[in-house]
Amino acid sequence: MDILEIKNLSVLSFNKKEPLLKNISLAVPKESIYALLGPNGSGKSTLAYALMGLSRFKKIEGEIFLAGKKISQLPSFKRAQAGLTLAFQEPARFEGIKVFDYLLAGSKEKSKKEVEKSLESVGLDPTKYLEKLLDKNLSGGERKRIELASVILMKPKFLILDEPDSGLDVIIYNELYDLLKSIRKETGASILLISHREEVGMIADKASLLWNGELIKSGEFREVMRRYCQLSGRKKLCQKKI
Repeated sequence: MDILEIKNLSVLSFNKKEPLLKNISLAVPKESIYALLGPNGSGKSTLAYALMGLSRFKKIEGEIFLAGKKISQLPSFKRAQAGLTLAFQEPARFEGIKVFDYLLAGSKEKSKKEVEKSLESVGLDPTKYLEKLLDKNLSGGERKRIELASVILMKPKFLILDEPDSGLDVIIYNELYDLLKSIRKETGASILLISHREEVGMIADKASLLWNGELIKSGEFREVMRRYCQLSGRKKLCQKKI
């Protein structure tokens, strides 16, 4: 069963005559990790924002279904209530507040026990982190884990992660991907993992390649990554890893 289905999605911007996305059709199976690959400027983040219904485009055409229900006409907060969640590449900063308060910000009905469990799921000891402040004393890796803990508390049906490994040099990539598998296990959510890195193949069940706003290949990760390598001129490098 597919948890997310996109049919003929096109996105028009206010500043460009050519569409940012052109007739995108895509289906993501339930409880899968699906990689969306492509170079910078290919339309990956545009697709994420369009799925969430964020109003930064002139026009969005096509249909989007979540768990079989059409959400294309819903405002972004209704899509979030339906179980669609987007974690931005650069999450909002909440400097100086306690980790506990940050984790409750979007989930005030959650119990302390649930908050503690979310931290444990991302490898952080609640007794050490609940009272810590979100400030410069936390490493990039710790911030990323806390952000992912907040995602777990949202209990999403479908989670969009926009370049979650961007700028991270503290968490080794395979460790980050282990965290994503933990989130899938904890929430039962499917994950759309937006990336340009070949390492996502360690966890991706399927993949699609965006190129200049068009979806040019979908299927097994290795086949999609091989096509990406051919187009991007990284053929020799990729042959060593795929």
